[in-house]
Amino acid sequence: MKNYYLLLAYILISVSGISQNTKKPTIEALIHNLEDSENKEIIVVAHRGDWRNAPENSLQAIQYCIDMGVDMVEIDVRETKDGQLVLMHDNTIDRTTKKKGKVKDYTLEELQTFHLVDGLGMKTQHKIPSLEEALLLVKGKILVNLDKCYPVFEKCYEVIEKTNTFNQVILKGEKTRMEVEKEYGHYLDKVYFMPQIKLPKPDARTIVDDYLAYSPPIAFAFGVPQDTIQFIQYFDDIRAKGSSVWVNSLWKRHNGGHDDEKAALDPSVYDWYIENNINIIQTDRPQLLLDYLRKKGLHK
Repeated sequence: MKNYYLLLAYILISVSGISQNTKKPTIEALIHNLEDSENKEIIVVAHRGDWRNAPENSLQAIQYCIDMGVDMVEIDVRETKDGQLVLMHDNTIDRTTKKKGKVKDYTLEELQTFHLVDGLGMKTQHKIPSLEEALLLVKGKILVNLDKCYPVFEKCYEVIEKTNTFNQVILKGEKTRMEVEKEYGHYLDKVYFMPQIKLPKPDARTIVDDYLAYSPPIAFAFGVPQDTIQFIQYFDDIRAKGSSVWVNSLWKRHNGGHDDEKAALDPSVYDWYIENNINIIQTDRPQLLLDYLRKKGLHK
């Protein structure tokens, strides 16, 4: 029995040592990879945080992504009645809390008294975070993509400035270069901006080429409903010209059927992204994607 306990202690010490010696990429390494469109390491983005294990857009869902070694977390931003920013995907709180109503009908103080629910609709101890709380949590640890942010671009910028997280945050919108520059041009040399383009869009090539000719954005986010769309063949040129290519693996309408639920049965589904020069993947199964990419030597 004594030998058993000694063996158990040795195993626990060994596992602890392995855990402690496992190094996660530094924020500097993550930023370097983000800024290098031709880097061979694929960037993994967790959609609304690790929502399978904590309520979506909660601080805990973000923390789990940090612990997991995810490169970037995607979170959603909404404005409150008193002009503050909180994390919430829908414009109402009906689905993600036990309360009812629009986000804009409540103050920040009121919203932060409500409890988030889990994926089964059960009340948890997690509260609705402010954007400031979220950015303070991720500071120096992980990259962040803000969704639903374009209508409150300036307020997002203020929070980014307050938390000094400029080099960690990507804002995005379905806008041409001229539209973005007209509306928020004075911010574009201070923050990362990513255009969103849903394919097949007749003028997609014109929009992309215009961005690339003036100042390549950090990335383009493409919706690819069919994997036969000719534009996919342009992804390698886009990366060679200085911008990364982002495609969602969430649902089949984003990726021509090469989605996370198929990958849960056969992870080789993710080979489609690799083969088509996609180097940023937003997923609902971050651990599965990380494990697969690491086996292929495409993620540290």
